[in-house]
Amino acid sequence: MENILSIINNLQTIIVIILAVMVIILFFIVIIQSKSINRLENKYRKFMRGVDNKNIEELITMYLDKIDKAAEQTEHMNELYKSLNNKLNSCVQKVSIVRYRAFEDVGSDLSYSIAFLDNKNDGIILTGIYGRNESTTYAKPIDKGLSRYELSEEENYVLKDAMNKAV
Repeated sequence: MENILSIINNLQTIIVIILAVMVIILFFIVIIQSKSINRLENKYRKFMRGVDNKNIEELITMYLDKIDKAAEQTEHMNELYKSLNNKLNSCVQKVSIVRYRAFEDVGSDLSYSIAFLDNKNDGIILTGIYGRNESTTYAKPIDKGLSRYELSEEENYVLKDAMNKAV
């Protein structure tokens, strides 16, 4: 034990110098760590302050509200789309016309047949027959591509032409 104490007494100045150097090194490490923590704290404060001095929680809440509103608007638009699509299916979408000469003694192709059909091939065929002394117009209903009235050759042509048109 005395050997150890004598060695310590002999090396006491060296031990004190080494400990002093270690204290100085630790002091510099503490200063560097303090600066790093201050920089990190400043970044954290900026981050939490957010944009326009709003903190991150307010920003997240605001954006979540915007997402909810956008979802409601999307749902409303989907309902509107379905409603418009249903209405569109019953609108005239397919039209075909043919002009022809109904009578040989009439000069030009003044008679006509026009088919107006919706997406389900429901609609009407209008036929105008032009003669020298009179002009007559007929309307024939069409239900699912069929007429309950007899159709002329020209009326059959415009019906088939209109039904073959893509929507």
